Amino acid sequence: MTSTTRPGADPAPKPKRRTFSAEYKLRIVAEYDAAPAGEKGAILRRERLYSSHVIEWRQARDAGALKALTDHRTTPARSKRHPAEAEAARLRKENERLRQEVARKDAALEVLGKTHALLETLSGSAG
Repeated sequence: MTSTTRPGADPAPKPKRRTFSAEYKLRIVAEYDAAPAGEKGAILRRERLYSSHVIEWRQARDAGALKALTDHRTTPARSKRHPAEAEAARLRKENERLRQEVARKDAALEVLGKTHALLETLSGSAG
């Protein structure tokens, strides 16, 4: 597959995150609230929104704080954990999973031992 950019040319810049004006938010909330139940999903898909956007915007409109509302899509991304921290968290989770597995197997061995002892008792008393 060939690249669509010329050799030596800078690749296209990434698009900026979407921001929503207060007027847009009010229009979408009004349109969403007025739409029949079957068309609400179409509005969300067309505008590339989630129902949580509309719910949050409606609550802000009702509280009179629509302009102060920050969008989920425009908030800065959470800082990533250092790779060593991420690996330590993964190892802790794996360790806990293995401890639970060992506990389950120990419980199964205990039941197996009791069953074996019961069978020995029954075979000894039958003979």
